[in-house]
Amino acid sequence: MTSESPNTNTTGHGDFERRDIGVAGVLYFLLGLAVFCLIMHFLVTGLFSVLENRSQEQQTPVSPLVTNAPEDTRHLPAEYKTDNESTAYEKYLKNNFPAPQLETDERSQLNKVRFAEEQTLNTYDYIDQKAGTVRIPIERAMDLIAQRGLPVRTQGAATTSMPPQSVGSDQAKNDQGKKKGKKK
Repeated sequence: MTSESPNTNTTGHGDFERRDIGVAGVLYFLLGLAVFCLIMHFLVTGLFSVLENRSQEQQTPVSPLVTNAPEDTRHLPAEYKTDNESTAYEKYLKNNFPAPQLETDERSQLNKVRFAEEQTLNTYDYIDQKAGTVRIPIERAMDLIAQRGLPVRTQGAATTSMPPQSVGSDQAKNDQGKKKGKKK
């Protein structure tokens, strides 16, 4: 006879696995994975090196107009990394690249634009001092609208300045009926 018990599960959902997973199989898999990752690392590093050398060989020669072109322009030299306000970086660009230099520091230029926009939205200022037109901060403007409400046109001004509504509209029919009743 066998030592295994027969499947006595009466629910019909099957039974559980009766034996454990082999530790040796898991260890062999992890070892194989580590070896594969190591081989891929060296393969990718070698491929990058080959492509980088090919790119350097195919690089177009520097224009004869540029007198002091650095060999690698992707990294900033150490003497220009000390300034936090990007003036050293601008000096580096001015010394090492020909004109025109359209955007020398995009981040600080964008920050200056954003700062100017914030100043416009959050400060008081005259738009036209002679006419008495002023600009108020957006927060204050929202508070004033919340207190006073939105401006509303009067009914008399709305009928004279607005074009007549379509004939099929109920509001237009009611307005026409009221006007005819007042004329009598």
